[in-house]
Amino acid sequence: MTKNKTMETPVIDVGYVAKLAKLELDPLSMDKFQKDMESIVEYVNLLGELDLKGIEPTAHPFVSSNAWREDVAKESFSRDVMLSNAPDILDDELIRVPQVISGEEDI
Repeated sequence: MTKNKTMETPVIDVGYVAKLAKLELDPLSMDKFQKDMESIVEYVNLLGELDLKGIEPTAHPFVSSNAWREDVAKESFSRDVMLSNAPDILDDELIRVPQVISGEEDI
């Protein structure tokens, strides 16, 4: 990110960022992302002009607190009901899921 001499707005080089992220972008996408990034930076700069004196910084726009409840054991669903939600069942008791880890070295 470099500073533009005419404005004090940082210029984001989308081509450079794409190269760092190992992304191949066509010229049309690069132009679109460049305009999008400039628009985002412009909006953030606009937010920086707001008068925020007397406003407490927050991590979330809404006041929230933990809603604690008593930890009470309740009756659970039956095994059949739980297994009825599974995409594939083996031997009426095991849930088959898609393979996640491959034994191939090229991963």
